[in-house]
Amino acid sequence: MSLNSILSKLFGNKSQRDLKEIQPIVDQINALGPRMKELTNDELRDTINRIKQELADATSADTTAIAEIKNKIEELPFDERQPLWDDIDNREKNILETYEKELDRVLPTVFAAMRETAARFAANETIEVTATDMDRDLAAAGKDFVSIEGDKAIYRNHWMAGGNEIKWDMVHYDVQLIGGIVLHQGKIAEMATGEGKTLVATLPVFLRSLTGRGVHVVTVNDYLSKRDSEWMGPLYMFHGQTVDCIDKHQPNSPQRRKAYACDITFGTNNEFGFDYLRDNMAMSPQDMVQRKHYYAIVDEVDSVLIDDARTPLIISGPVPKGEDQLFNEYKYNVEKVYEAQRKLVGRLLIEAKEKIASEDKEVRKEGALQLFRAYKGLPKNNALIKYLSQEGIKPLLLETEAFYMQDNNREMPKAVEPLYFVIDEKNLRSSRKSKATSRFQPPSVSRSRTSSCRTTR
Repeated sequence: MSLNSILSKLFGNKSQRDLKEIQPIVDQINALGPRMKELTNDELRDTINRIKQELADATSADTTAIAEIKNKIEELPFDERQPLWDDIDNREKNILETYEKELDRVLPTVFAAMRETAARFAANETIEVTATDMDRDLAAAGKDFVSIEGDKAIYRNHWMAGGNEIKWDMVHYDVQLIGGIVLHQGKIAEMATGEGKTLVATLPVFLRSLTGRGVHVVTVNDYLSKRDSEWMGPLYMFHGQTVDCIDKHQPNSPQRRKAYACDITFGTNNEFGFDYLRDNMAMSPQDMVQRKHYYAIVDEVDSVLIDDARTPLIISGPVPKGEDQLFNEYKYNVEKVYEAQRKLVGRLLIEAKEKIASEDKEVRKEGALQLFRAYKGLPKNNALIKYLSQEGIKPLLLETEAFYMQDNNREMPKAVEPLYFVIDEKNLRSSRKSKATSRFQPPSVSRSRTSSCRTTR
Protein backbone atom coordinates (compact mmCIF):
# COMPACT_ATOMS: atom_id res chain seq x y z
CA MET A 1 0.00 0.00 0.00
CA SER A 2 1.40 3.40 -0.99
CA LEU A 3 1.99 6.28 1.42
CA ASN A 4 -0.79 8.28 -0.25
CA SER A 5 -3.25 5.46 0.29
CA ILE A 6 -2.30 5.19 3.95
CA LEU A 7 -2.67 8.94 4.48
CA SER A 8 -6.03 8.94 2.67
CA LYS A 9 -7.33 6.18 4.92
CA LEU A 10 -6.17 8.05 8.02
CA PHE A 11 -7.15 11.61 7.14
CA GLY A 12 -9.41 11.29 4.11
CA ASN A 13 -8.92 13.02 0.76
CA LYS A 14 -9.43 16.73 0.10
CA SER A 15 -13.05 16.28 -0.98
CA GLN A 16 -13.90 14.31 2.14
CA ARG A 17 -12.29 16.91 4.40
CA ASP A 18 -14.17 19.75 2.68
CA LEU A 19 -17.49 17.91 2.99
CA LYS A 20 -16.78 17.23 6.65
CA GLU A 21 -16.48 20.99 7.28
CA ILE A 22 -19.65 21.80 5.33
CA GLN A 23 -21.87 19.00 6.63
CA PRO A 24 -22.63 20.65 10.02
CA ILE A 25 -24.02 23.70 8.16
CA VAL A 26 -26.17 21.43 5.97
CA ASP A 27 -27.44 19.75 9.14
CA GLN A 28 -28.42 23.14 10.59
CA ILE A 29 -30.35 23.99 7.42
CA ASN A 30 -32.16 20.65 7.45
CA ALA A 31 -32.99 21.05 11.15
CA LEU A 32 -34.76 24.33 10.33
CA GLY A 33 -36.91 22.66 7.68
CA PRO A 34 -39.83 21.58 9.91
CA ARG A 35 -40.03 25.03 11.50
CA MET A 36 -40.13 26.71 8.09
CA LYS A 37 -42.98 24.44 6.97
CA GLU A 38 -45.08 25.63 9.92
CA LEU A 39 -44.81 29.30 8.90
CA THR A 40 -47.52 31.00 6.91
CA ASN A 41 -46.56 32.64 3.63
CA ASP A 42 -46.51 36.05 5.27
CA GLU A 43 -44.43 34.75 8.19
CA LEU A 44 -41.97 33.21 5.73
CA ARG A 45 -41.52 36.62 4.06
CA ASP A 46 -41.28 38.34 7.45
CA THR A 47 -38.37 36.02 8.35
CA ILE A 48 -36.35 37.44 5.45
CA ASN A 49 -37.44 41.02 6.16
CA ARG A 50 -36.22 40.66 9.73
CA ILE A 51 -32.82 39.39 8.57
CA LYS A 52 -32.47 42.29 6.12
CA GLN A 53 -33.13 44.69 8.97
CA GLU A 54 -30.57 42.92 11.17
CA LEU A 55 -27.92 43.27 8.45
CA ALA A 56 -28.73 46.96 8.04
CA ASP A 57 -28.59 47.55 11.81
CA ALA A 58 -25.22 45.77 12.11
CA THR A 59 -23.59 48.23 9.69
CA SER A 60 -25.70 51.34 10.35
CA ALA A 61 -23.06 53.11 12.47
CA ASP A 62 -20.39 52.90 9.76
CA THR A 63 -22.87 53.63 6.97
CA THR A 64 -24.11 56.77 8.72
CA ALA A 65 -20.56 57.91 9.48
CA ILE A 66 -19.51 57.47 5.83
CA ALA A 67 -22.45 59.59 4.64
CA GLU A 68 -21.57 62.34 7.12
CA ILE A 69 -17.88 62.30 6.12
CA LYS A 70 -18.75 62.53 2.41
CA ASN A 71 -20.94 65.56 3.08
CA LYS A 72 -18.12 67.21 5.03
CA ILE A 73 -15.25 66.31 2.72
CA GLU A 74 -16.35 68.52 -0.18
CA GLU A 75 -16.00 71.60 1.99
CA LEU A 76 -12.33 70.97 2.79
CA PRO A 77 -9.20 71.93 0.78
CA PHE A 78 -7.66 69.10 -1.24
CA ASP A 79 -4.64 68.76 1.01
CA GLU A 80 -6.87 68.09 4.05
CA ARG A 81 -9.10 65.43 2.49
CA GLN A 82 -6.85 62.37 2.51
CA PRO A 83 -7.33 61.45 6.21
CA LEU A 84 -11.09 61.49 5.68
CA TRP A 85 -10.83 59.29 2.59
CA ASP A 86 -8.68 56.88 4.62
CA ASP A 87 -11.36 56.86 7.31
CA ILE A 88 -14.00 56.04 4.68
CA ASP A 89 -11.87 53.17 3.34
CA ASN A 90 -11.43 51.74 6.84
CA ARG A 91 -15.16 51.96 7.53
CA GLU A 92 -15.99 50.32 4.20
CA LYS A 93 -13.63 47.49 5.06
CA ASN A 94 -15.28 47.15 8.46
CA ILE A 95 -18.73 47.01 6.80
CA LEU A 96 -17.61 44.16 4.52
CA GLU A 97 -16.10 42.25 7.44
CA THR A 98 -19.32 42.72 9.43
CA TYR A 99 -21.36 41.42 6.50
CA GLU A 100 -19.20 38.30 6.29
CA LYS A 101 -19.78 37.48 9.96
CA GLU A 102 -23.49 38.26 9.86
CA LEU A 103 -24.11 36.34 6.63
CA ASP A 104 -22.37 33.27 8.02
CA ARG A 105 -24.63 33.54 11.06
CA VAL A 106 -27.91 33.82 9.14
CA LEU A 107 -26.95 31.45 6.29
CA PRO A 108 -28.84 28.39 7.64
CA THR A 109 -32.04 30.40 8.10
CA VAL A 110 -31.85 32.10 4.69
CA PHE A 111 -31.03 28.86 2.85
CA ALA A 112 -33.85 27.05 4.66
CA ALA A 113 -36.27 29.89 3.80
CA MET A 114 -35.31 29.82 0.11
CA ARG A 115 -35.65 26.04 -0.02
CA GLU A 116 -39.09 26.27 1.59
CA THR A 117 -40.06 29.01 -0.89
CA ALA A 118 -39.03 26.79 -3.82
CA ALA A 119 -40.95 23.86 -2.30
CA ARG A 120 -44.14 25.93 -1.95
CA PHE A 121 -43.91 27.18 -5.53
CA ALA A 122 -43.41 23.59 -6.71
CA ALA A 123 -46.35 22.21 -4.66
CA ASN A 124 -48.94 24.96 -5.23
CA GLU A 125 -50.46 26.54 -8.32
CA THR A 126 -50.82 29.82 -6.41
CA ILE A 127 -49.38 31.36 -3.25
CA GLU A 128 -51.35 34.07 -1.47
CA VAL A 129 -49.65 36.75 0.61
CA THR A 130 -50.47 40.21 1.93
CA ALA A 131 -49.69 42.61 -0.90
CA THR A 132 -46.74 44.97 -0.47
CA ASP A 133 -45.88 48.05 -2.54
CA MET A 134 -43.41 45.97 -4.52
CA ASP A 135 -46.08 43.32 -5.25
CA ARG A 136 -48.34 46.06 -6.61
CA ASP A 137 -45.52 47.54 -8.69
CA LEU A 138 -44.72 44.12 -10.19
CA ALA A 139 -48.36 43.54 -11.09
CA ALA A 140 -48.64 47.05 -12.56
CA ALA A 141 -45.53 46.39 -14.66
CA GLY A 142 -47.30 43.42 -16.23
CA LYS A 143 -45.35 40.59 -14.57
CA ASP A 144 -47.25 37.41 -15.42
CA PHE A 145 -46.46 35.58 -12.19
CA VAL A 146 -48.28 37.94 -9.79
CA SER A 147 -51.67 39.63 -9.61
CA ILE A 148 -53.41 41.77 -7.00
CA GLU A 149 -56.82 40.94 -5.51
CA GLY A 150 -57.80 43.49 -2.87
CA ASP A 151 -55.11 43.52 -0.20
CA LYS A 152 -53.71 40.16 -1.35
CA ALA A 153 -50.99 39.34 -3.88
CA ILE A 154 -51.42 36.05 -5.76
CA TYR A 155 -48.16 34.49 -6.96
CA ARG A 156 -48.41 31.75 -9.60
CA ASN A 157 -45.93 28.92 -10.12
CA HIS A 158 -45.79 29.27 -13.92
CA TRP A 159 -44.48 32.15 -16.00
CA MET A 160 -42.62 33.02 -19.21
CA ALA A 161 -38.83 32.59 -19.19
CA GLY A 162 -36.63 32.78 -22.27
CA GLY A 163 -39.67 32.87 -24.56
CA ASN A 164 -41.17 29.68 -23.12
CA GLU A 165 -43.70 29.09 -20.37
CA ILE A 166 -42.15 27.22 -17.47
CA LYS A 167 -43.69 25.71 -14.36
CA TRP A 168 -41.58 25.77 -11.23
CA ASP A 169 -40.90 22.19 -10.13
CA MET A 170 -37.50 22.29 -8.43
CA VAL A 171 -36.58 21.86 -4.75
CA HIS A 172 -33.11 22.08 -3.23
CA TYR A 173 -31.54 18.81 -2.09
CA ASP A 174 -28.45 18.46 0.10
CA VAL A 175 -26.14 18.50 -2.92
CA GLN A 176 -27.52 21.92 -3.89
CA LEU A 177 -27.13 23.15 -0.31
CA ILE A 178 -23.47 22.08 -0.36
CA GLY A 179 -22.89 23.84 -3.66
CA GLY A 180 -24.55 27.01 -2.34
CA ILE A 181 -22.34 27.05 0.75
CA VAL A 182 -19.23 26.61 -1.41
CA LEU A 183 -20.21 29.56 -3.63
CA HIS A 184 -21.01 31.72 -0.62
CA GLN A 185 -17.46 31.08 0.60
CA GLY A 186 -16.03 32.45 -2.66
CA LYS A 187 -14.90 29.08 -4.01
CA ILE A 188 -15.53 27.14 -7.23
CA ALA A 189 -18.28 24.53 -7.40
CA GLU A 190 -17.93 22.03 -10.27
CA MET A 191 -21.13 20.23 -11.20
CA ALA A 192 -22.08 18.07 -14.17
CA THR A 193 -24.81 19.16 -16.57
CA GLY A 194 -28.22 18.44 -15.05
CA GLU A 195 -27.08 18.53 -11.43
CA GLY A 196 -28.74 21.89 -10.84
CA LYS A 197 -26.13 24.65 -11.12
CA THR A 198 -28.80 27.24 -11.80
CA LEU A 199 -30.78 26.12 -8.74
CA VAL A 200 -27.62 26.08 -6.60
CA ALA A 201 -26.95 29.73 -7.46
CA THR A 202 -30.30 30.85 -6.03
CA LEU A 203 -29.04 30.21 -2.49
CA PRO A 204 -25.86 32.37 -2.32
CA VAL A 205 -27.34 34.96 -4.72
CA PHE A 206 -30.36 35.42 -2.48
CA LEU A 207 -28.27 35.44 0.72
CA ARG A 208 -25.78 38.03 -0.58
CA SER A 209 -28.52 40.22 -2.08
CA LEU A 210 -29.94 40.84 1.39
CA THR A 211 -27.11 43.29 2.06
CA GLY A 212 -28.43 45.60 -0.68
CA ARG A 213 -24.92 45.94 -2.12
CA GLY A 214 -25.73 44.30 -5.44
CA VAL A 215 -25.05 40.77 -6.69
CA HIS A 216 -23.91 40.11 -10.26
CA VAL A 217 -24.73 36.80 -11.97
CA VAL A 218 -22.41 36.46 -14.97
CA THR A 219 -23.33 34.10 -17.84
CA VAL A 220 -21.68 33.29 -21.17
CA ASN A 221 -24.45 34.46 -23.56
CA ASP A 222 -27.36 36.88 -23.53
CA TYR A 223 -30.00 34.17 -23.93
CA LEU A 224 -28.93 32.54 -20.66
CA SER A 225 -28.71 35.86 -18.83
CA LYS A 226 -32.22 36.89 -19.92
CA ARG A 227 -33.69 33.41 -19.36
CA ASP A 228 -32.17 32.93 -15.90
CA SER A 229 -33.26 36.39 -14.74
CA GLU A 230 -36.84 35.54 -15.76
CA TRP A 231 -36.66 31.92 -14.54
CA MET A 232 -35.24 32.52 -11.06
CA GLY A 233 -36.43 36.11 -10.65
CA PRO A 234 -39.92 35.40 -9.21
CA LEU A 235 -38.43 33.54 -6.22
CA TYR A 236 -36.24 36.53 -5.38
CA MET A 237 -39.01 39.05 -6.01
CA PHE A 238 -41.39 37.07 -3.79
CA HIS A 239 -39.12 38.13 -0.91
CA GLY A 240 -38.86 41.76 -2.02
CA GLN A 241 -35.55 41.63 -3.92
CA THR A 242 -35.26 43.61 -7.15
CA VAL A 243 -33.99 41.77 -10.25
CA ASP A 244 -32.99 42.86 -13.77
CA CYS A 245 -30.78 41.89 -16.70
CA ILE A 246 -28.40 44.40 -18.31
CA ASP A 247 -28.60 42.66 -21.69
CA LYS A 248 -32.21 43.85 -21.99
CA HIS A 249 -31.13 47.51 -22.03
CA GLN A 250 -28.93 49.73 -24.19
CA PRO A 251 -25.43 50.68 -22.91
CA ASN A 252 -25.18 53.98 -21.01
CA SER A 253 -28.97 54.19 -20.76
CA PRO A 254 -30.93 55.08 -17.59
CA GLN A 255 -32.50 51.62 -17.80
CA ARG A 256 -29.10 49.92 -17.62
CA ARG A 257 -28.08 52.13 -14.70
CA LYS A 258 -31.32 51.11 -12.96
CA ALA A 259 -30.52 47.44 -13.66
CA TYR A 260 -27.18 47.82 -11.89
CA ALA A 261 -28.97 49.42 -8.93
CA CYS A 262 -31.05 46.26 -8.43
CA ASP A 263 -30.31 43.79 -5.65
CA ILE A 264 -29.59 41.09 -8.26
CA THR A 265 -28.25 41.86 -11.74
CA PHE A 266 -27.86 39.28 -14.51
CA GLY A 267 -25.70 39.81 -17.58
CA THR A 268 -23.03 38.44 -19.90
CA ASN A 269 -19.34 38.65 -19.11
CA ASN A 270 -18.67 40.87 -22.14
CA GLU A 271 -21.37 43.41 -21.23
CA PHE A 272 -20.18 43.61 -17.61
CA GLY A 273 -16.65 44.13 -18.92
CA PHE A 274 -17.57 46.77 -21.49
CA ASP A 275 -19.68 48.67 -18.95
CA TYR A 276 -16.65 48.73 -16.66
CA LEU A 277 -14.51 50.13 -19.48
CA ARG A 278 -17.14 52.71 -20.42
CA ASP A 279 -17.39 53.83 -16.81
CA ASN A 280 -13.65 54.45 -16.75
CA MET A 281 -14.06 56.69 -19.80
CA ALA A 282 -16.99 58.62 -18.30
CA MET A 283 -16.60 62.39 -17.97
CA SER A 284 -18.60 62.61 -14.73
CA PRO A 285 -19.93 60.20 -12.07
CA GLN A 286 -23.45 60.75 -13.41
CA ASP A 287 -22.41 59.09 -16.69
CA MET A 288 -21.39 55.85 -14.93
CA VAL A 289 -23.79 52.89 -14.77
CA GLN A 290 -22.07 50.45 -12.40
CA ARG A 291 -21.82 50.92 -8.68
CA LYS A 292 -19.13 49.64 -6.32
CA HIS A 293 -18.52 45.92 -6.88
CA TYR A 294 -19.46 43.57 -4.05
CA TYR A 295 -20.17 39.94 -5.03
CA ALA A 296 -20.46 38.00 -8.30
CA ILE A 297 -21.16 34.47 -9.41
CA VAL A 298 -19.62 33.44 -12.74
CA ASP A 299 -21.22 30.57 -14.65
CA GLU A 300 -18.86 28.43 -16.76
CA VAL A 301 -15.94 30.04 -14.97
CA ASP A 302 -13.32 28.06 -16.90
CA SER A 303 -14.69 29.40 -20.17
CA VAL A 304 -15.12 33.00 -18.99
CA LEU A 305 -11.87 33.47 -17.08
CA ILE A 306 -9.59 31.25 -19.19
CA ASP A 307 -10.87 30.73 -22.75
CA ASP A 308 -12.74 34.00 -23.30
CA ALA A 309 -10.13 35.94 -21.31
CA ARG A 310 -7.59 35.29 -24.09
CA THR A 311 -9.51 37.76 -26.24
CA PRO A 312 -9.15 41.22 -24.69
CA LEU A 313 -12.05 43.66 -24.49
CA ILE A 314 -11.04 46.78 -26.41
CA ILE A 315 -12.95 50.04 -26.33
CA SER A 316 -12.00 53.48 -27.56
CA GLY A 317 -13.41 56.97 -27.56
CA PRO A 318 -13.10 59.93 -29.92
CA VAL A 319 -9.83 61.86 -29.88
CA PRO A 320 -10.45 65.58 -29.29
CA LYS A 321 -9.09 67.91 -31.96
CA GLY A 322 -8.65 71.65 -32.24
CA GLU A 323 -11.44 73.53 -30.49
CA ASP A 324 -12.81 70.26 -29.10
CA GLN A 325 -10.05 70.13 -26.51
CA LEU A 326 -11.31 70.05 -22.92
CA PHE A 327 -8.79 72.63 -21.67
CA ASN A 328 -11.35 75.08 -20.28
CA GLU A 329 -13.45 72.35 -18.73
CA TYR A 330 -10.57 70.88 -16.73
CA LYS A 331 -8.56 74.04 -16.11
CA TYR A 332 -10.27 74.87 -12.81
CA ASN A 333 -9.79 71.38 -11.33
CA VAL A 334 -6.16 71.24 -12.47
CA GLU A 335 -5.50 74.62 -10.87
CA LYS A 336 -7.01 73.40 -7.58
CA VAL A 337 -4.83 70.28 -7.58
CA TYR A 338 -1.74 72.31 -8.45
CA GLU A 339 -2.46 74.82 -5.68
CA ALA A 340 -2.84 72.00 -3.15
CA GLN A 341 0.48 70.52 -4.32
CA ARG A 342 2.18 73.91 -4.12
CA LYS A 343 1.11 74.35 -0.49
CA LEU A 344 2.19 70.81 0.32
CA VAL A 345 5.62 71.31 -1.28
CA GLY A 346 6.03 74.57 0.67
CA ARG A 347 5.45 72.76 3.97
CA LEU A 348 7.73 69.89 2.98
CA LEU A 349 10.52 72.32 2.14
CA ILE A 350 10.20 74.15 5.47
CA GLU A 351 10.33 70.84 7.36
CA ALA A 352 13.29 69.71 5.26
CA LYS A 353 15.32 72.83 6.07
CA GLU A 354 14.69 72.47 9.79
CA LYS A 355 15.56 68.78 9.93
CA ILE A 356 18.60 68.93 7.66
CA ALA A 357 20.07 71.59 9.98
CA SER A 358 19.81 69.15 12.90
CA GLU A 359 22.83 67.40 14.40
CA ASP A 360 20.85 64.15 14.73
CA LYS A 361 21.62 61.76 11.86
CA GLU A 362 18.11 60.23 11.79
CA VAL A 363 16.46 63.65 11.78
CA ARG A 364 18.72 64.73 8.91
CA LYS A 365 17.67 61.58 7.04
CA GLU A 366 13.99 62.50 7.50
CA GLY A 367 14.77 66.00 6.25
CA ALA A 368 16.45 64.58 3.16
CA LEU A 369 13.29 62.56 2.42
CA GLN A 370 11.12 65.67 2.77
CA LEU A 371 13.49 67.51 0.41
CA PHE A 372 13.24 64.69 -2.13
CA ARG A 373 9.44 64.74 -1.91
CA ALA A 374 9.42 68.47 -2.55
CA TYR A 375 11.65 67.92 -5.57
CA LYS A 376 9.39 65.17 -6.99
CA GLY A 377 6.36 67.35 -6.41
CA LEU A 378 7.50 70.66 -7.94
CA PRO A 379 11.12 70.53 -9.19
CA LYS A 380 10.87 74.07 -10.64
CA ASN A 381 9.75 75.65 -7.36
CA ASN A 382 11.83 78.84 -6.92
CA ALA A 383 12.39 78.38 -3.19
CA LEU A 384 13.51 74.79 -3.80
CA ILE A 385 15.93 75.80 -6.57
CA LYS A 386 17.42 78.49 -4.33
CA TYR A 387 17.85 76.03 -1.44
CA LEU A 388 19.48 73.43 -3.71
CA SER A 389 22.12 76.00 -4.67
CA GLN A 390 23.45 75.96 -1.10
CA GLU A 391 26.59 73.94 -0.45
CA GLY A 392 25.98 70.23 0.28
CA ILE A 393 22.23 70.29 -0.39
CA LYS A 394 22.23 69.08 -4.02
CA PRO A 395 24.50 66.07 -3.23
CA LEU A 396 22.19 65.18 -0.33
CA LEU A 397 19.21 65.22 -2.72
CA LEU A 398 21.02 63.05 -5.26
CA GLU A 399 22.04 60.57 -2.57
CA THR A 400 18.43 60.29 -1.37
CA GLU A 401 17.16 59.92 -4.94
CA ALA A 402 19.66 57.11 -5.61
CA PHE A 403 18.41 55.25 -2.52
CA TYR A 404 14.77 55.32 -3.61
CA MET A 405 15.57 54.51 -7.26
CA GLN A 406 17.58 51.39 -6.45
CA ASP A 407 16.19 47.93 -7.25
CA ASN A 408 14.08 49.31 -10.11
CA ASN A 409 12.38 52.02 -7.99
CA ARG A 410 11.16 49.47 -5.45
CA GLU A 411 11.03 52.00 -2.59
CA MET A 412 9.83 54.94 -4.69
CA PRO A 413 6.08 54.55 -3.90
CA LYS A 414 6.84 55.11 -0.20
CA ALA A 415 8.67 58.33 -0.99
CA VAL A 416 6.01 59.90 -3.23
CA GLU A 417 2.89 58.63 -1.43
CA PRO A 418 1.95 61.99 0.22
CA LEU A 419 2.05 63.88 -3.11
CA TYR A 420 -0.98 64.60 -5.28
CA PHE A 421 1.06 64.02 -8.46
CA VAL A 422 4.68 63.33 -9.34
CA ILE A 423 6.78 65.05 -12.01
CA ASP A 424 9.53 62.90 -13.53
CA GLU A 425 12.14 65.56 -14.21
CA LYS A 426 14.62 63.24 -15.92
CA ASN A 427 12.14 61.99 -18.52
CA LEU A 428 10.87 65.54 -18.93
CA ARG A 429 14.30 66.59 -20.12
CA SER A 430 14.69 63.68 -22.54
CA SER A 431 11.21 63.50 -24.08
CA ARG A 432 9.73 66.90 -23.19
CA LYS A 433 6.80 65.06 -21.63
CA SER A 434 6.03 64.77 -17.95
CA LYS A 435 4.85 61.52 -16.55
CA ALA A 436 2.54 61.51 -13.56
CA THR A 437 1.35 58.88 -11.16
CA SER A 438 -2.04 59.19 -9.51
CA ARG A 439 -3.71 57.71 -6.49
CA PHE A 440 -6.42 56.02 -8.52
CA GLN A 441 -6.58 52.25 -8.28
CA PRO A 442 -9.26 50.33 -10.22
CA PRO A 443 -11.47 47.92 -8.26
CA SER A 444 -10.00 44.48 -7.97
CA VAL A 445 -11.63 42.05 -10.39
CA SER A 446 -13.60 39.29 -8.79
CA ARG A 447 -12.67 35.66 -9.05
CA SER A 448 -16.74 31.99 -9.29
CA ARG A 449 -17.13 25.52 -13.67
CA THR A 450 -19.45 28.17 -11.36
CA SER A 451 -17.51 30.45 -9.06
CA SER A 452 -18.45 33.20 -6.64
CA CYS A 453 -16.38 36.14 -5.60
CA ARG A 454 -16.41 39.16 -3.36
CA THR A 455 -14.95 42.38 -4.68
CA THR A 456 -13.77 45.42 -2.83
CA ARG A 457 -12.50 48.86 -3.71
